[in-house]
This record gives sequence, structure tokens and C-alpha cells, in this order.
Amino acid sequence: MTRPLSDWLTHPWLTVRVQIGLGAIFLVAALPKIADPPSFAHMIYNYRAVPGFAVNALALVMPWVEFLAGLGLILGVWRRPAAMVVGLLVLVFIAAIAFNLARGHAVDCGCFDVHSAGKSREELLTEMRWVLVRDAAMLLMVAQVLIASRKTSDPAALSYPELSS
Repeated sequence: MTRPLSDWLTHPWLTVRVQIGLGAIFLVAALPKIADPPSFAHMIYNYRAVPGFAVNALALVMPWVEFLAGLGLILGVWRRPAAMVVGLLVLVFIAAIAFNLARGHAVDCGCFDVHSAGKSREELLTEMRWVLVRDAAMLLMVAQVLIASRKTSDPAALSYPELSS
């Protein structure tokens, strides 16, 4: 007898790996932003989507939110809330990039490196399209963790599931 696809997609073996991978992405992305808030503030400012008075506060707070949510996913602590925070962040990132793509404003996403690489406008626009694809894939990862954690009805759903089964 074969298992339904939903059982494979919500299997603890897959969920733990998706959690750790997604958490690692956000932890790695947060470190350069934490280390260099002024450069990250400049990246945020370049999006032209946030009022000027909020740029510095976002540059100080957002990397720590990314870091803590990533750490929560890696450690399996508050897995569902951490995945929700990551999902919300990814949606914000998608909206900001799509907003700038729609108006033809090329920006360096500032996702993993807060220092601009001096790319041409066309290179930046192409990179922004690929970032949207990558972020959509991360949304699928978030969905997998959320669906798998909802499927588990016991209090242990907030931590790593058993790897045997």
C-alpha cells in the first residue's frame, strides 16, 4: 500500500530538514545585517518603500527578528510561530522587490550581503527576478513546516518530531 503524497510532504524526516534549511538561510542572512546596520539601513532606504524615519529602526530590528526566527527553526523551539514570522518576512520581501520591479527601480536586495556590488541596472533587475523565485521557494518551505506542524496535534509539535516512523 502506498502512502498519500500529503504523508510524504509532512513526514517528520522532511520537516526537520526543511526547518533547519530555512532557519539556516535566515540566520546566515541576518549576520551581515547585524554586523553592519548602517549599510543595511542604506539598502532599506534604496527600496524607497519605507518612510525615512523608520529606516534606521528597521535596520536595527529586522535582522534580529530574522536571526531569532531562524534560530527558533533550527532549534525546533516554537517551530510554528518561527515559521509564521519567517513567512511574514518573506512576504514583505516579495512585496518590496515586486514593487520596485513593477516601477523599474533596480535595487540590490541586501539579502545576504549589505554592500552593493556595483552591478548594472539590467543585472540588478535580472537578479531581482531570481530573488522573487527564490523567495517563492522559501514560501513553499514555510508552508511545508506550517502544514506539518498543524498536522501534529500534541504539545511536542512545538519542538522536533520523532525521526523514527
